[in-house]
Amino acid sequence: MYLRTTQRKRTDGSAVRYVQLAHNRRVNGTTQAEVLLNLGREDQLDIDGLRRLAASITRFTDGDAGGQPLPGAPGEFEVLDSRPVGGAWLLDGLWKQLGVGKAIGKVLGARRFTTDVERVLFALVANRALKPSSKLAAAEWASQDVAIAGLDVIDEDQCYRAMDLLVDADTEAKVQEAVFFACADLLNLEVDLLFFDTTSTYFERDEPEDGEDAFRVYGHSKDHRPDLPQIVIGLAVTREGIPVRVWCWPGNTSDMSLLKQVKDDLRGWRLGRVVTVVDRGFSSDENLTYLTRAGGHWIAGERMRDGAPDVAEALSRQGRYQTVRDNLRVKEVRVGDGDGSKRFIICHNPGEAERQKQIRDHTIERLEAELARIEAQREKARTAKKAANAKHAAAHTKAECALRDHPSLGRYLRQTPSGRLKIDRSKIAAEARLDGKYLLSTSDPDLSAEDVALGYKNLLEAERGFRDLKGTLELRPVFHRLEHRIRAHVLICWLALLLIRVAERQTDQTWRRIALELGRLHQVTLTGTAGTVQHTTTISDQQAAIYNATSVTAPPRITALTPA
Repeated sequence: MYLRTTQRKRTDGSAVRYVQLAHNRRVNGTTQAEVLLNLGREDQLDIDGLRRLAASITRFTDGDAGGQPLPGAPGEFEVLDSRPVGGAWLLDGLWKQLGVGKAIGKVLGARRFTTDVERVLFALVANRALKPSSKLAAAEWASQDVAIAGLDVIDEDQCYRAMDLLVDADTEAKVQEAVFFACADLLNLEVDLLFFDTTSTYFERDEPEDGEDAFRVYGHSKDHRPDLPQIVIGLAVTREGIPVRVWCWPGNTSDMSLLKQVKDDLRGWRLGRVVTVVDRGFSSDENLTYLTRAGGHWIAGERMRDGAPDVAEALSRQGRYQTVRDNLRVKEVRVGDGDGSKRFIICHNPGEAERQKQIRDHTIERLEAELARIEAQREKARTAKKAANAKHAAAHTKAECALRDHPSLGRYLRQTPSGRLKIDRSKIAAEARLDGKYLLSTSDPDLSAEDVALGYKNLLEAERGFRDLKGTLELRPVFHRLEHRIRAHVLICWLALLLIRVAERQTDQTWRRIALELGRLHQVTLTGTAGTVQHTTTISDQQAAIYNATSVTAPPRITALTPA
């Protein structure tokens, strides 16, 4: 960083020199000067004031690190403020690269607002990624605890107004579409495979809503909280884990009824040839048939234990497995003839098969020991007195009922005509034949069995997205009651997930590591008789590497300079 002068000629032939604060940066292998601040005409500058300012900054950085006023000349500075800037600066750079702000501005149109809606929404997204909190706490955090370019102070009402605009009418879908295509162009995303899955999130304190249009209602909870009202969230991601779109439905919506809307919503995006990858919960014949409309294809997980005829036939077919990875073997099977045939891929993981066998062997040992104990107590009761016999018989019946209803032990038991429990050896043999296996089906005739198997494994990216939404981004607790506010909250979390996924992909680091490292970069505000200056702490090699990997320009050493 340095001071430089430029010269301009007037119409009368005289020259005027101007002073600028600048620094050099490399662009495409060429060094270019970037002007940080125009200080004005050289003949009008207070040169002595600039000397005092430079000396003060030098003494501050090399002298007292405690932030107290430095002794010496009256032009010395004292520390007014120090806020972390690194994480928010990176997110803001990615926000601009992906065109999120432009997309929001385009959707909102020419409407005029008293506040910068784009900056308020970015602050909420950055808060969700860096320090998740309620909207009231987020407004305070953005105003006092972090440095965000272009934003000084916001309040809770401004946050709520921005959220309402985000999901106003068709804005929600249009924003997601515009953001996705901006990401696709920048990141060169491959959207030939889209992975879709759902989860649920619950509300700890609110009572469920009433009426046909209720949103927060009871339903099948994937968080194992059926006692609380919830909503259902759907997420579509690319094979790289970049979230494409998010949906929200009432809490009692079943998975089987969702794919039609998902397919219709994405059809308008004109993505071309897309193979949709879904889990077992969506693999009904009706859903899969709908996914093939307009030339689409699907890869679906199949339930192996439901007793479906085509599944049973596929599993019974003989054939050799092809090893595609150290822990994965695949075998292709076709069931049916002509247009009605169905293509199955049987996948086998030897390591998982061994693990399942060990768990089952341990379960059988527990069963045998428990049945032997019950039989010993029953024999003892036969030789006891009549009153004691009745007492022990009741206890034995209760023990047998508890064993039969046990979620993991009861599956291997059968009840004889006399009412006794026996180990079902045929069920054990049937389970052994499925060890380490999972079954897939696909409508795409061009994908190899290896591509189908590996493509389905990438469905874990959708599950990882849900884990980050609920963990890193703290989707809940949800501090909202109205449906449109809940939808806005989920959309803000989705935008935060998009930014951190891009950062992780480009740096090959976890977001936790990135946020921790950049959180150490601060913006310090100094003031004194010579004026006010804002500058950042020295950027470390690790911080510089993160900015370089994401193509985000690091924050300048001096971000603002206001001479007195």
